[in-house]
Amino acid sequence: MVSAPPRHKESAATGFTQYTLHPPAPEANRVSRKNRRLPSGPCRTDFYALRKDVELAVARVNEIRQSAGLEQLEEEITSLENKSTDSTLWDDPSKAQEILVSLTEVKDRVKLLNDFKLQVEEAETIVKLTEELDSIDTGLLEEASKIIKALNKALDNFEMTQLLSGPYDKEGAVINISAGAGGTDAQDWADMLLRMYVRWGEKQRYKTRVVEKSPGEEAGIKSATVELEGRYAYGYLSGEKGTHRIVRQSPFNAKGLRQTSFAGVEIMPLLPEESLNVEIPEEDLEISFTRAGGKGGQNVNKVETAVRMVHIPTGIAVRCSEERSQLANKIKALSRLKAKLLVIAEEQRASEIKQIRGDMVKAEWGQQIRNYVFHPYKLVKDVRTGCETSDITGVMDGELDPFIRAYLKYKLVTASAG
Repeated sequence: MVSAPPRHKESAATGFTQYTLHPPAPEANRVSRKNRRLPSGPCRTDFYALRKDVELAVARVNEIRQSAGLEQLEEEITSLENKSTDSTLWDDPSKAQEILVSLTEVKDRVKLLNDFKLQVEEAETIVKLTEELDSIDTGLLEEASKIIKALNKALDNFEMTQLLSGPYDKEGAVINISAGAGGTDAQDWADMLLRMYVRWGEKQRYKTRVVEKSPGEEAGIKSATVELEGRYAYGYLSGEKGTHRIVRQSPFNAKGLRQTSFAGVEIMPLLPEESLNVEIPEEDLEISFTRAGGKGGQNVNKVETAVRMVHIPTGIAVRCSEERSQLANKIKALSRLKAKLLVIAEEQRASEIKQIRGDMVKAEWGQQIRNYVFHPYKLVKDVRTGCETSDITGVMDGELDPFIRAYLKYKLVTASAG
């Protein structure tokens, strides 16, 4: 005689499934878990593989929670809460805002670490229940497998955030893509990269918007701008800045010859206007206006609403055409230029904007950070980190996390060595 199957119900408080075990069978009728043999077949193999995955996840969660310093985080929450209830808090609004933002961030971090523990415990419970039964419930195994898969992805993302320490890493991101050497093939390649980054943003559940796109003459795009709103978007994507090279059989060549093309990618943080405390002298700016191409309001193709702004000392340029008025585009272009200058100043450790050097991406041979080879074999390889994969279809569909993780580790090692 064995104990009855477990009952389970959904907890309104946590959102996780809660399991209730019946009292165990009498000692005489009970078979030890160690000696119990589960039914043979594919299900048993799946169960043992799942049990191993759960054991690894348990160890990983424990290690992450320990290294995160939960006790120190709880103490930090207490300290920040005391400060937030101080009667003089709003005497300095900027400092008050800083305290409240920090409090929210630390609380979110603790909640995330506790969620990791709840999820892995839920998967552990399912494994233990299965070991107590004579039969395998495939539905429960599938549920546990989904929990572990989602948990491992969340742990990967958490570990990536641990590698981010820049002043703008927590911000959203602006991606500028421009076709380089290679003619129509390069413009088509730029369009492929645009789709790749949009798919990546959607998979991260960021609010992703293509705010500007300039179509090519025959196919593809000359340039495009994408905005991604969400925490750490800039930190994750900062390593994508540079020249991306493709090698393939050209779909625009009648003979199907192998073609090498290039596209440039620039990444800027999506900063709120109030944080852009940068003054740029008007004489350092060169501003020109053109007609915006593509769909839009009735004025878009009749009035010169698009704005191109160049920082004369460095040659750094930005373009904005998505707004309906010239003034709105000018304001947005200036914000993007300031964000770009701030990032470059931070990279070059310049204390003032006037100290920075030009930092334009050259989309041409010898400048690439990553190669995408479609023919005669399939391979995506990052020149800087050596990270590579033959799953080029997955990469073009937005599977960029291995490359992002490898770059962040490379950046950390490089900075430590320097």
